[in-house]
Amino acid sequence: MTKNIDMTRGSIMRPVVLFALPICIGNILQQLYNTVDTLVIGNFCGTQSLAAVGTSGQPVELLLCIFMGLGTGVSILVAQYTGSGDTESMKKTVATSVSFLYMCAVPLTVLGLFISPLVLKFMDVPPDVWDYCISYLNIIFLGTLGNLGYNMNAGILRGVGDSRASLLFLFISCVVNVVLDLVFVAVFRMDVAGAALATAAAMFCSWFFSIAYIKKRYPALEITVLPRALDKKTLRRVLMIGLPLGLNNSIYSIGHILLQTLINAQGAVFIAACAVGGRLTGMANVAISSFSSSATTFAGQNIGAGQFDRLRRGARMIPFYSGLLTAAAGVLMTVFCRPLLGFFTQDDWVLQMAERYVVTVMPFTWTFAVFSSMLNFVNGIGEVRYPTAVNIMMLWLVRIPSAYLIAHVIGGTYIMACYPISFTCGMLGMMTFFATKKWKRLRQGEEKKVSDF
Repeated sequence: MTKNIDMTRGSIMRPVVLFALPICIGNILQQLYNTVDTLVIGNFCGTQSLAAVGTSGQPVELLLCIFMGLGTGVSILVAQYTGSGDTESMKKTVATSVSFLYMCAVPLTVLGLFISPLVLKFMDVPPDVWDYCISYLNIIFLGTLGNLGYNMNAGILRGVGDSRASLLFLFISCVVNVVLDLVFVAVFRMDVAGAALATAAAMFCSWFFSIAYIKKRYPALEITVLPRALDKKTLRRVLMIGLPLGLNNSIYSIGHILLQTLINAQGAVFIAACAVGGRLTGMANVAISSFSSSATTFAGQNIGAGQFDRLRRGARMIPFYSGLLTAAAGVLMTVFCRPLLGFFTQDDWVLQMAERYVVTVMPFTWTFAVFSSMLNFVNGIGEVRYPTAVNIMMLWLVRIPSAYLIAHVIGGTYIMACYPISFTCGMLGMMTFFATKKWKRLRQGEEKKVSDF
């Protein structure tokens, strides 16, 4: 295999930043083609179309989130095997992941087509937005295999320390999406169906290119396009790590649906405003997921290599720098939010509500950056139960109750204030892990085996 970023020696932050930088740039590209959807629809379609794209993400998240957690489990295992130099186990993990991909993707495609209308009904989607949502979701779910396949392969590459490849794939996906968006929506006037078709095609392109890349650059992993082998022991390990993450994601998605129901109750204008505001906050938060991915790989490689002192130092430094960068971006986006929001729509009411969303959420997302880095760091050492518990409590005991309380006491158009409240509580909750006996034993190097986690 080619030489990749080794996080088990030398400076702490240098390899973390080198690993995070391509992911960060890739996140910018990801936000770009998500933003292009919103820009094109906002300028060539109506408010209902914009609202449909904003609210349709929840059914997709609900059905695909468990598999995404399992993909993270694969990434953690590959990172641990990279740290220990166990190539044979890496091959088994990759082969098992390919088989498991098809076992999940095909049923999820069919299930999505039947379940998404029920989810939309539960979310109380406004009647004038309904048909647009159904049109968008039917096409998005047909692209499930490409979506899951790309994310699985990106996780494998992050595990071996190669974050640059994901940047290449996202660049390809972004170009395909932008071109097809303009063709399908702006030229052929296919509305939200055209945006969905562009997104699905882009994900399939990224998946195919990722397979070709891994086969060429990492032949020792022996990745295949079609299923070939499924090792039961490896699958159990993937499930042990990934299933709690996936279940956590699913519970989290149900919470998002409840919050989206509150948003939908305010009407199409507010739905569109949250979609636009969410795009802007997403652009400012590109460092969060990149440092979080770095934290997972850093922890996985160092626990595999038995570098416990580096784990202790990395646990402090990675969340600090992630929070610092996110805070700086948040200030800039808050100050210049109105002219930036003007690129998405010219509707005065949408702009007013979107500005309220950004000003309420953006100055506090640094707390989410710190929380996310710590959560993914702890996941990387294989301790997934504690982060899962904190994540669930942050959502169900803080975010959802505070959202309903704000809607009842202050007003529904201020419910976005629940996000900074829950971010802060989640950050404090994850900080408590580093006072546990498990972390103290780990700091002292008493737990020598990755399997103990």
